[in-house]
Amino acid sequence: MLNVSIEYGEGMMDISLPDSADIFVPGETIPDPPAIPATAIIARTRESLDNPLNMKPIQQLVSSESQVVIVFPDKVKGGFQDNSHRKTTIPLILEQLSAVGIPDANILLICSNGLHRKNTREEIRSIIGEEVFGRFWHCGRIVNHDSEDWDNLVDLGSDENGSRVIMNRKVYEADLAILIGHTLGNPYGGYSGGYKHSATGITHWRSIAEHHVPDVMHREDFIPVSHTSLMRRKFDSISQHMESNMKRPFFICDAVLDSRARQIAVFSGYGVDVQRESFTVANKRTYVPWATKKFNVMIFGMPKAFHYGNGHGTNPILMLQAISANVVRHRRILADNCVVICASICNGYFHDEEFPSYRALYELFQTDYHQTLPDLARFGEQFSLRQEWIDAYRYGYGYHPFHAFSMISCGHIAETHCAAIYIVGAQEPGYARGMGMKTRATVDEALTDAAKIVGPDPNILVLPKTFKVAGVHLMMKE
Repeated sequence: MLNVSIEYGEGMMDISLPDSADIFVPGETIPDPPAIPATAIIARTRESLDNPLNMKPIQQLVSSESQVVIVFPDKVKGGFQDNSHRKTTIPLILEQLSAVGIPDANILLICSNGLHRKNTREEIRSIIGEEVFGRFWHCGRIVNHDSEDWDNLVDLGSDENGSRVIMNRKVYEADLAILIGHTLGNPYGGYSGGYKHSATGITHWRSIAEHHVPDVMHREDFIPVSHTSLMRRKFDSISQHMESNMKRPFFICDAVLDSRARQIAVFSGYGVDVQRESFTVANKRTYVPWATKKFNVMIFGMPKAFHYGNGHGTNPILMLQAISANVVRHRRILADNCVVICASICNGYFHDEEFPSYRALYELFQTDYHQTLPDLARFGEQFSLRQEWIDAYRYGYGYHPFHAFSMISCGHIAETHCAAIYIVGAQEPGYARGMGMKTRATVDEALTDAAKIVGPDPNILVLPKTFKVAGVHLMMKE
């Protein structure tokens, strides 16, 4: 038997599987491309900033009177080490701005949290570093984006595809807006960073409702994951519409990251060119041709807290979203009758403070003829206008109410592409069953029941570190 540990709650669950099961760990089973040596990261980043793609260097884009905005990703995007992309790049950019004579009073740093909850003071300190934090926080020059602050939003109408474009006013009015992003495999549009950063991080829920919805996420070009999908094209179109209305295009500095958030490469300049170059490098790490057979069963576990925060692995809507995200990533190597077995303590913990609208949406799903998750999509505007949830987002470090709707759009994917989804180890299994998932006490019991679908000798894929390291998109070896 093959003994392996998968994530579970605040620890791990030990399971035994047939020796024929296959294990994949990003960066270990197939090594990542070499990361930039730690001693060279500053020099390589400075070289990228000094030689931008299809744009002039920063010093030639500004004067001593310029108003500059630096936009950086929130904590959901990871990268907390001392030489992370944020902590490396922001000081170098500030160095260049100071060389031109721009005072700190003309520089604003914005955390691009979008509809995610605002990052706390300590969280921002942890992702940008003590020096930059101390220099700008106490004079009010570091802020979270607030997608409900209409004093600081500007409505740019619709882009060429008819998508609504509402963006952060400070970014819009800046003489130069600098985006610091991460090119890392993402189920939503293939990669984070690039124009996805601006289209989701500094906009309004009505703009995000143009792409994080069933009409976009349930298309064939969304599954399996692709960076040429309609969702990605919408990111590009929305962001380029912003640029066409701004004083100049975004100056983007994106790092291609490996499985442990280390920089593989850094590209700066105009968004179209940065995406082209960064995607080319990232493809070598992210799209991994590995499998020699299609898998009938995919097994992994989820911790209580991961990407979106504490409760992600117990909140039933987010549980199904996390399962679907892995189906989107790995659909190329999964059999048509595939089964997912996932360990979760599933104890009914929604974390109502961080996810204020989620419990109400889950309860709505249980009533009023709602048979599938897309049936709920029509309530997106009603939920998004609830003042108590807007206030929780603006002042209480809660997720915006529309965030739950972007998650149910993803959650439905697992149901449509899997024959069954099993949650094992649930403490309150009714929450999983309320999302259409089956429940069993152990992985062994789930495999026994799944044999009715996949047969007695299925091809099993185990992903033991699904949420501990940055994911890849698995492909057939040929």
